Amino acid sequence: MSIFNLKRIGMIMEPRRGAAIEFEGVFNPAAVRGRDGQLYLFPRLVARGNYSRIGIARVLFDERGDAIGVERMGIALAPATDYEVSRSGGGCEDPRVTFFEPLQLYVMTYTALSEHGPRIAIAVSEDLLHWRRLGLAKFGAYKGISFDGIDDKDASIFPLQIPGPFGQPAIAMLHRPLFVGTRPEEKLCRPKTQAHDLDRESIWISYCHLTGGAESPRLSTFASHHRLASPVAHWEQLKIGGGPPPILCRHGWLVLYHGVHELPDNTNVVPQMSYSAGVMVLSKEHPTRILYRSEEPLFVPEGPLERYGTVDNVVFPTGIDRRDDLGAPDRFDVYYGMADERVGVARLDVPKTLPPNPLPHRMGAGP
Repeated sequence: MSIFNLKRIGMIMEPRRGAAIEFEGVFNPAAVRGRDGQLYLFPRLVARGNYSRIGIARVLFDERGDAIGVERMGIALAPATDYEVSRSGGGCEDPRVTFFEPLQLYVMTYTALSEHGPRIAIAVSEDLLHWRRLGLAKFGAYKGISFDGIDDKDASIFPLQIPGPFGQPAIAMLHRPLFVGTRPEEKLCRPKTQAHDLDRESIWISYCHLTGGAESPRLSTFASHHRLASPVAHWEQLKIGGGPPPILCRHGWLVLYHGVHELPDNTNVVPQMSYSAGVMVLSKEHPTRILYRSEEPLFVPEGPLERYGTVDNVVFPTGIDRRDDLGAPDRFDVYYGMADERVGVARLDVPKTLPPNPLPHRMGAGP
């Protein structure tokens, strides 16, 4: 059982009847506070044929401060560039949004889907309504491993500059490259006794330097890399990947992530998988150091809205909000996709203390 207490609040967004741009689902939202103090979501809106746009919605709260619904405000991004479109459609998918304090700008990382597969794209905004694309993230190689030209997802950046490998402040991005053979459906075909390829099945931190300033920000190549976390527990054996952007809590950087495993006693011809969520805490000063990582999932698919949908058995956290507005800095509201069809929200309470990490050499990752 996790020492973090999570309680579901409920479903707050689902496809509108008759809305073509939401025909196949509304899910996996980014979440961020605007300059006006309001909370905004950026959900993935999926039309027929898996054609994805990124919407924008303002969260509505009840008198207790719990989210109860949203006010839709339109489209933040729709496929428009060559790295977002393909002959069959394309997509702007699964955004994460961070207010990057050094620039006083909002930074969106999202999955751009084109003929070449999913890639990490970046956009910036001053007001959350108007977004300027910076293009695809570019990566340098690491010990003979090439990141460029590799499918990549689940990206988010830290809200502050982070000490890079050589001690200089840098922009730090969490992401999960999808090397050939490491997708969950591919790993299901491998012998269960086959060892993990740690370099190719992990969440990474990659670093780059910023040039140009707030008026015309330009990202250099993400040239330095650190393997942060690899699959360890039973519930994440098929894949792990990043969740919402890192956010500070009393213990350091709070990082939620997802893990995938094969469901037991599966009688279907096609193996069935389950997406659950876990939690890590990283050192504030040295985020490559994992202070805590949950051995058991924080939450797993429960109830019909999470167990049945466009993709069954999925809880997929992508947005998080620290409730400073309620005077509750240990409370975090987690916004997540429910079975790739709806948006749910849960309350996460951070404990006063963290226990010693029981398996520090296994629960973290290498250099």
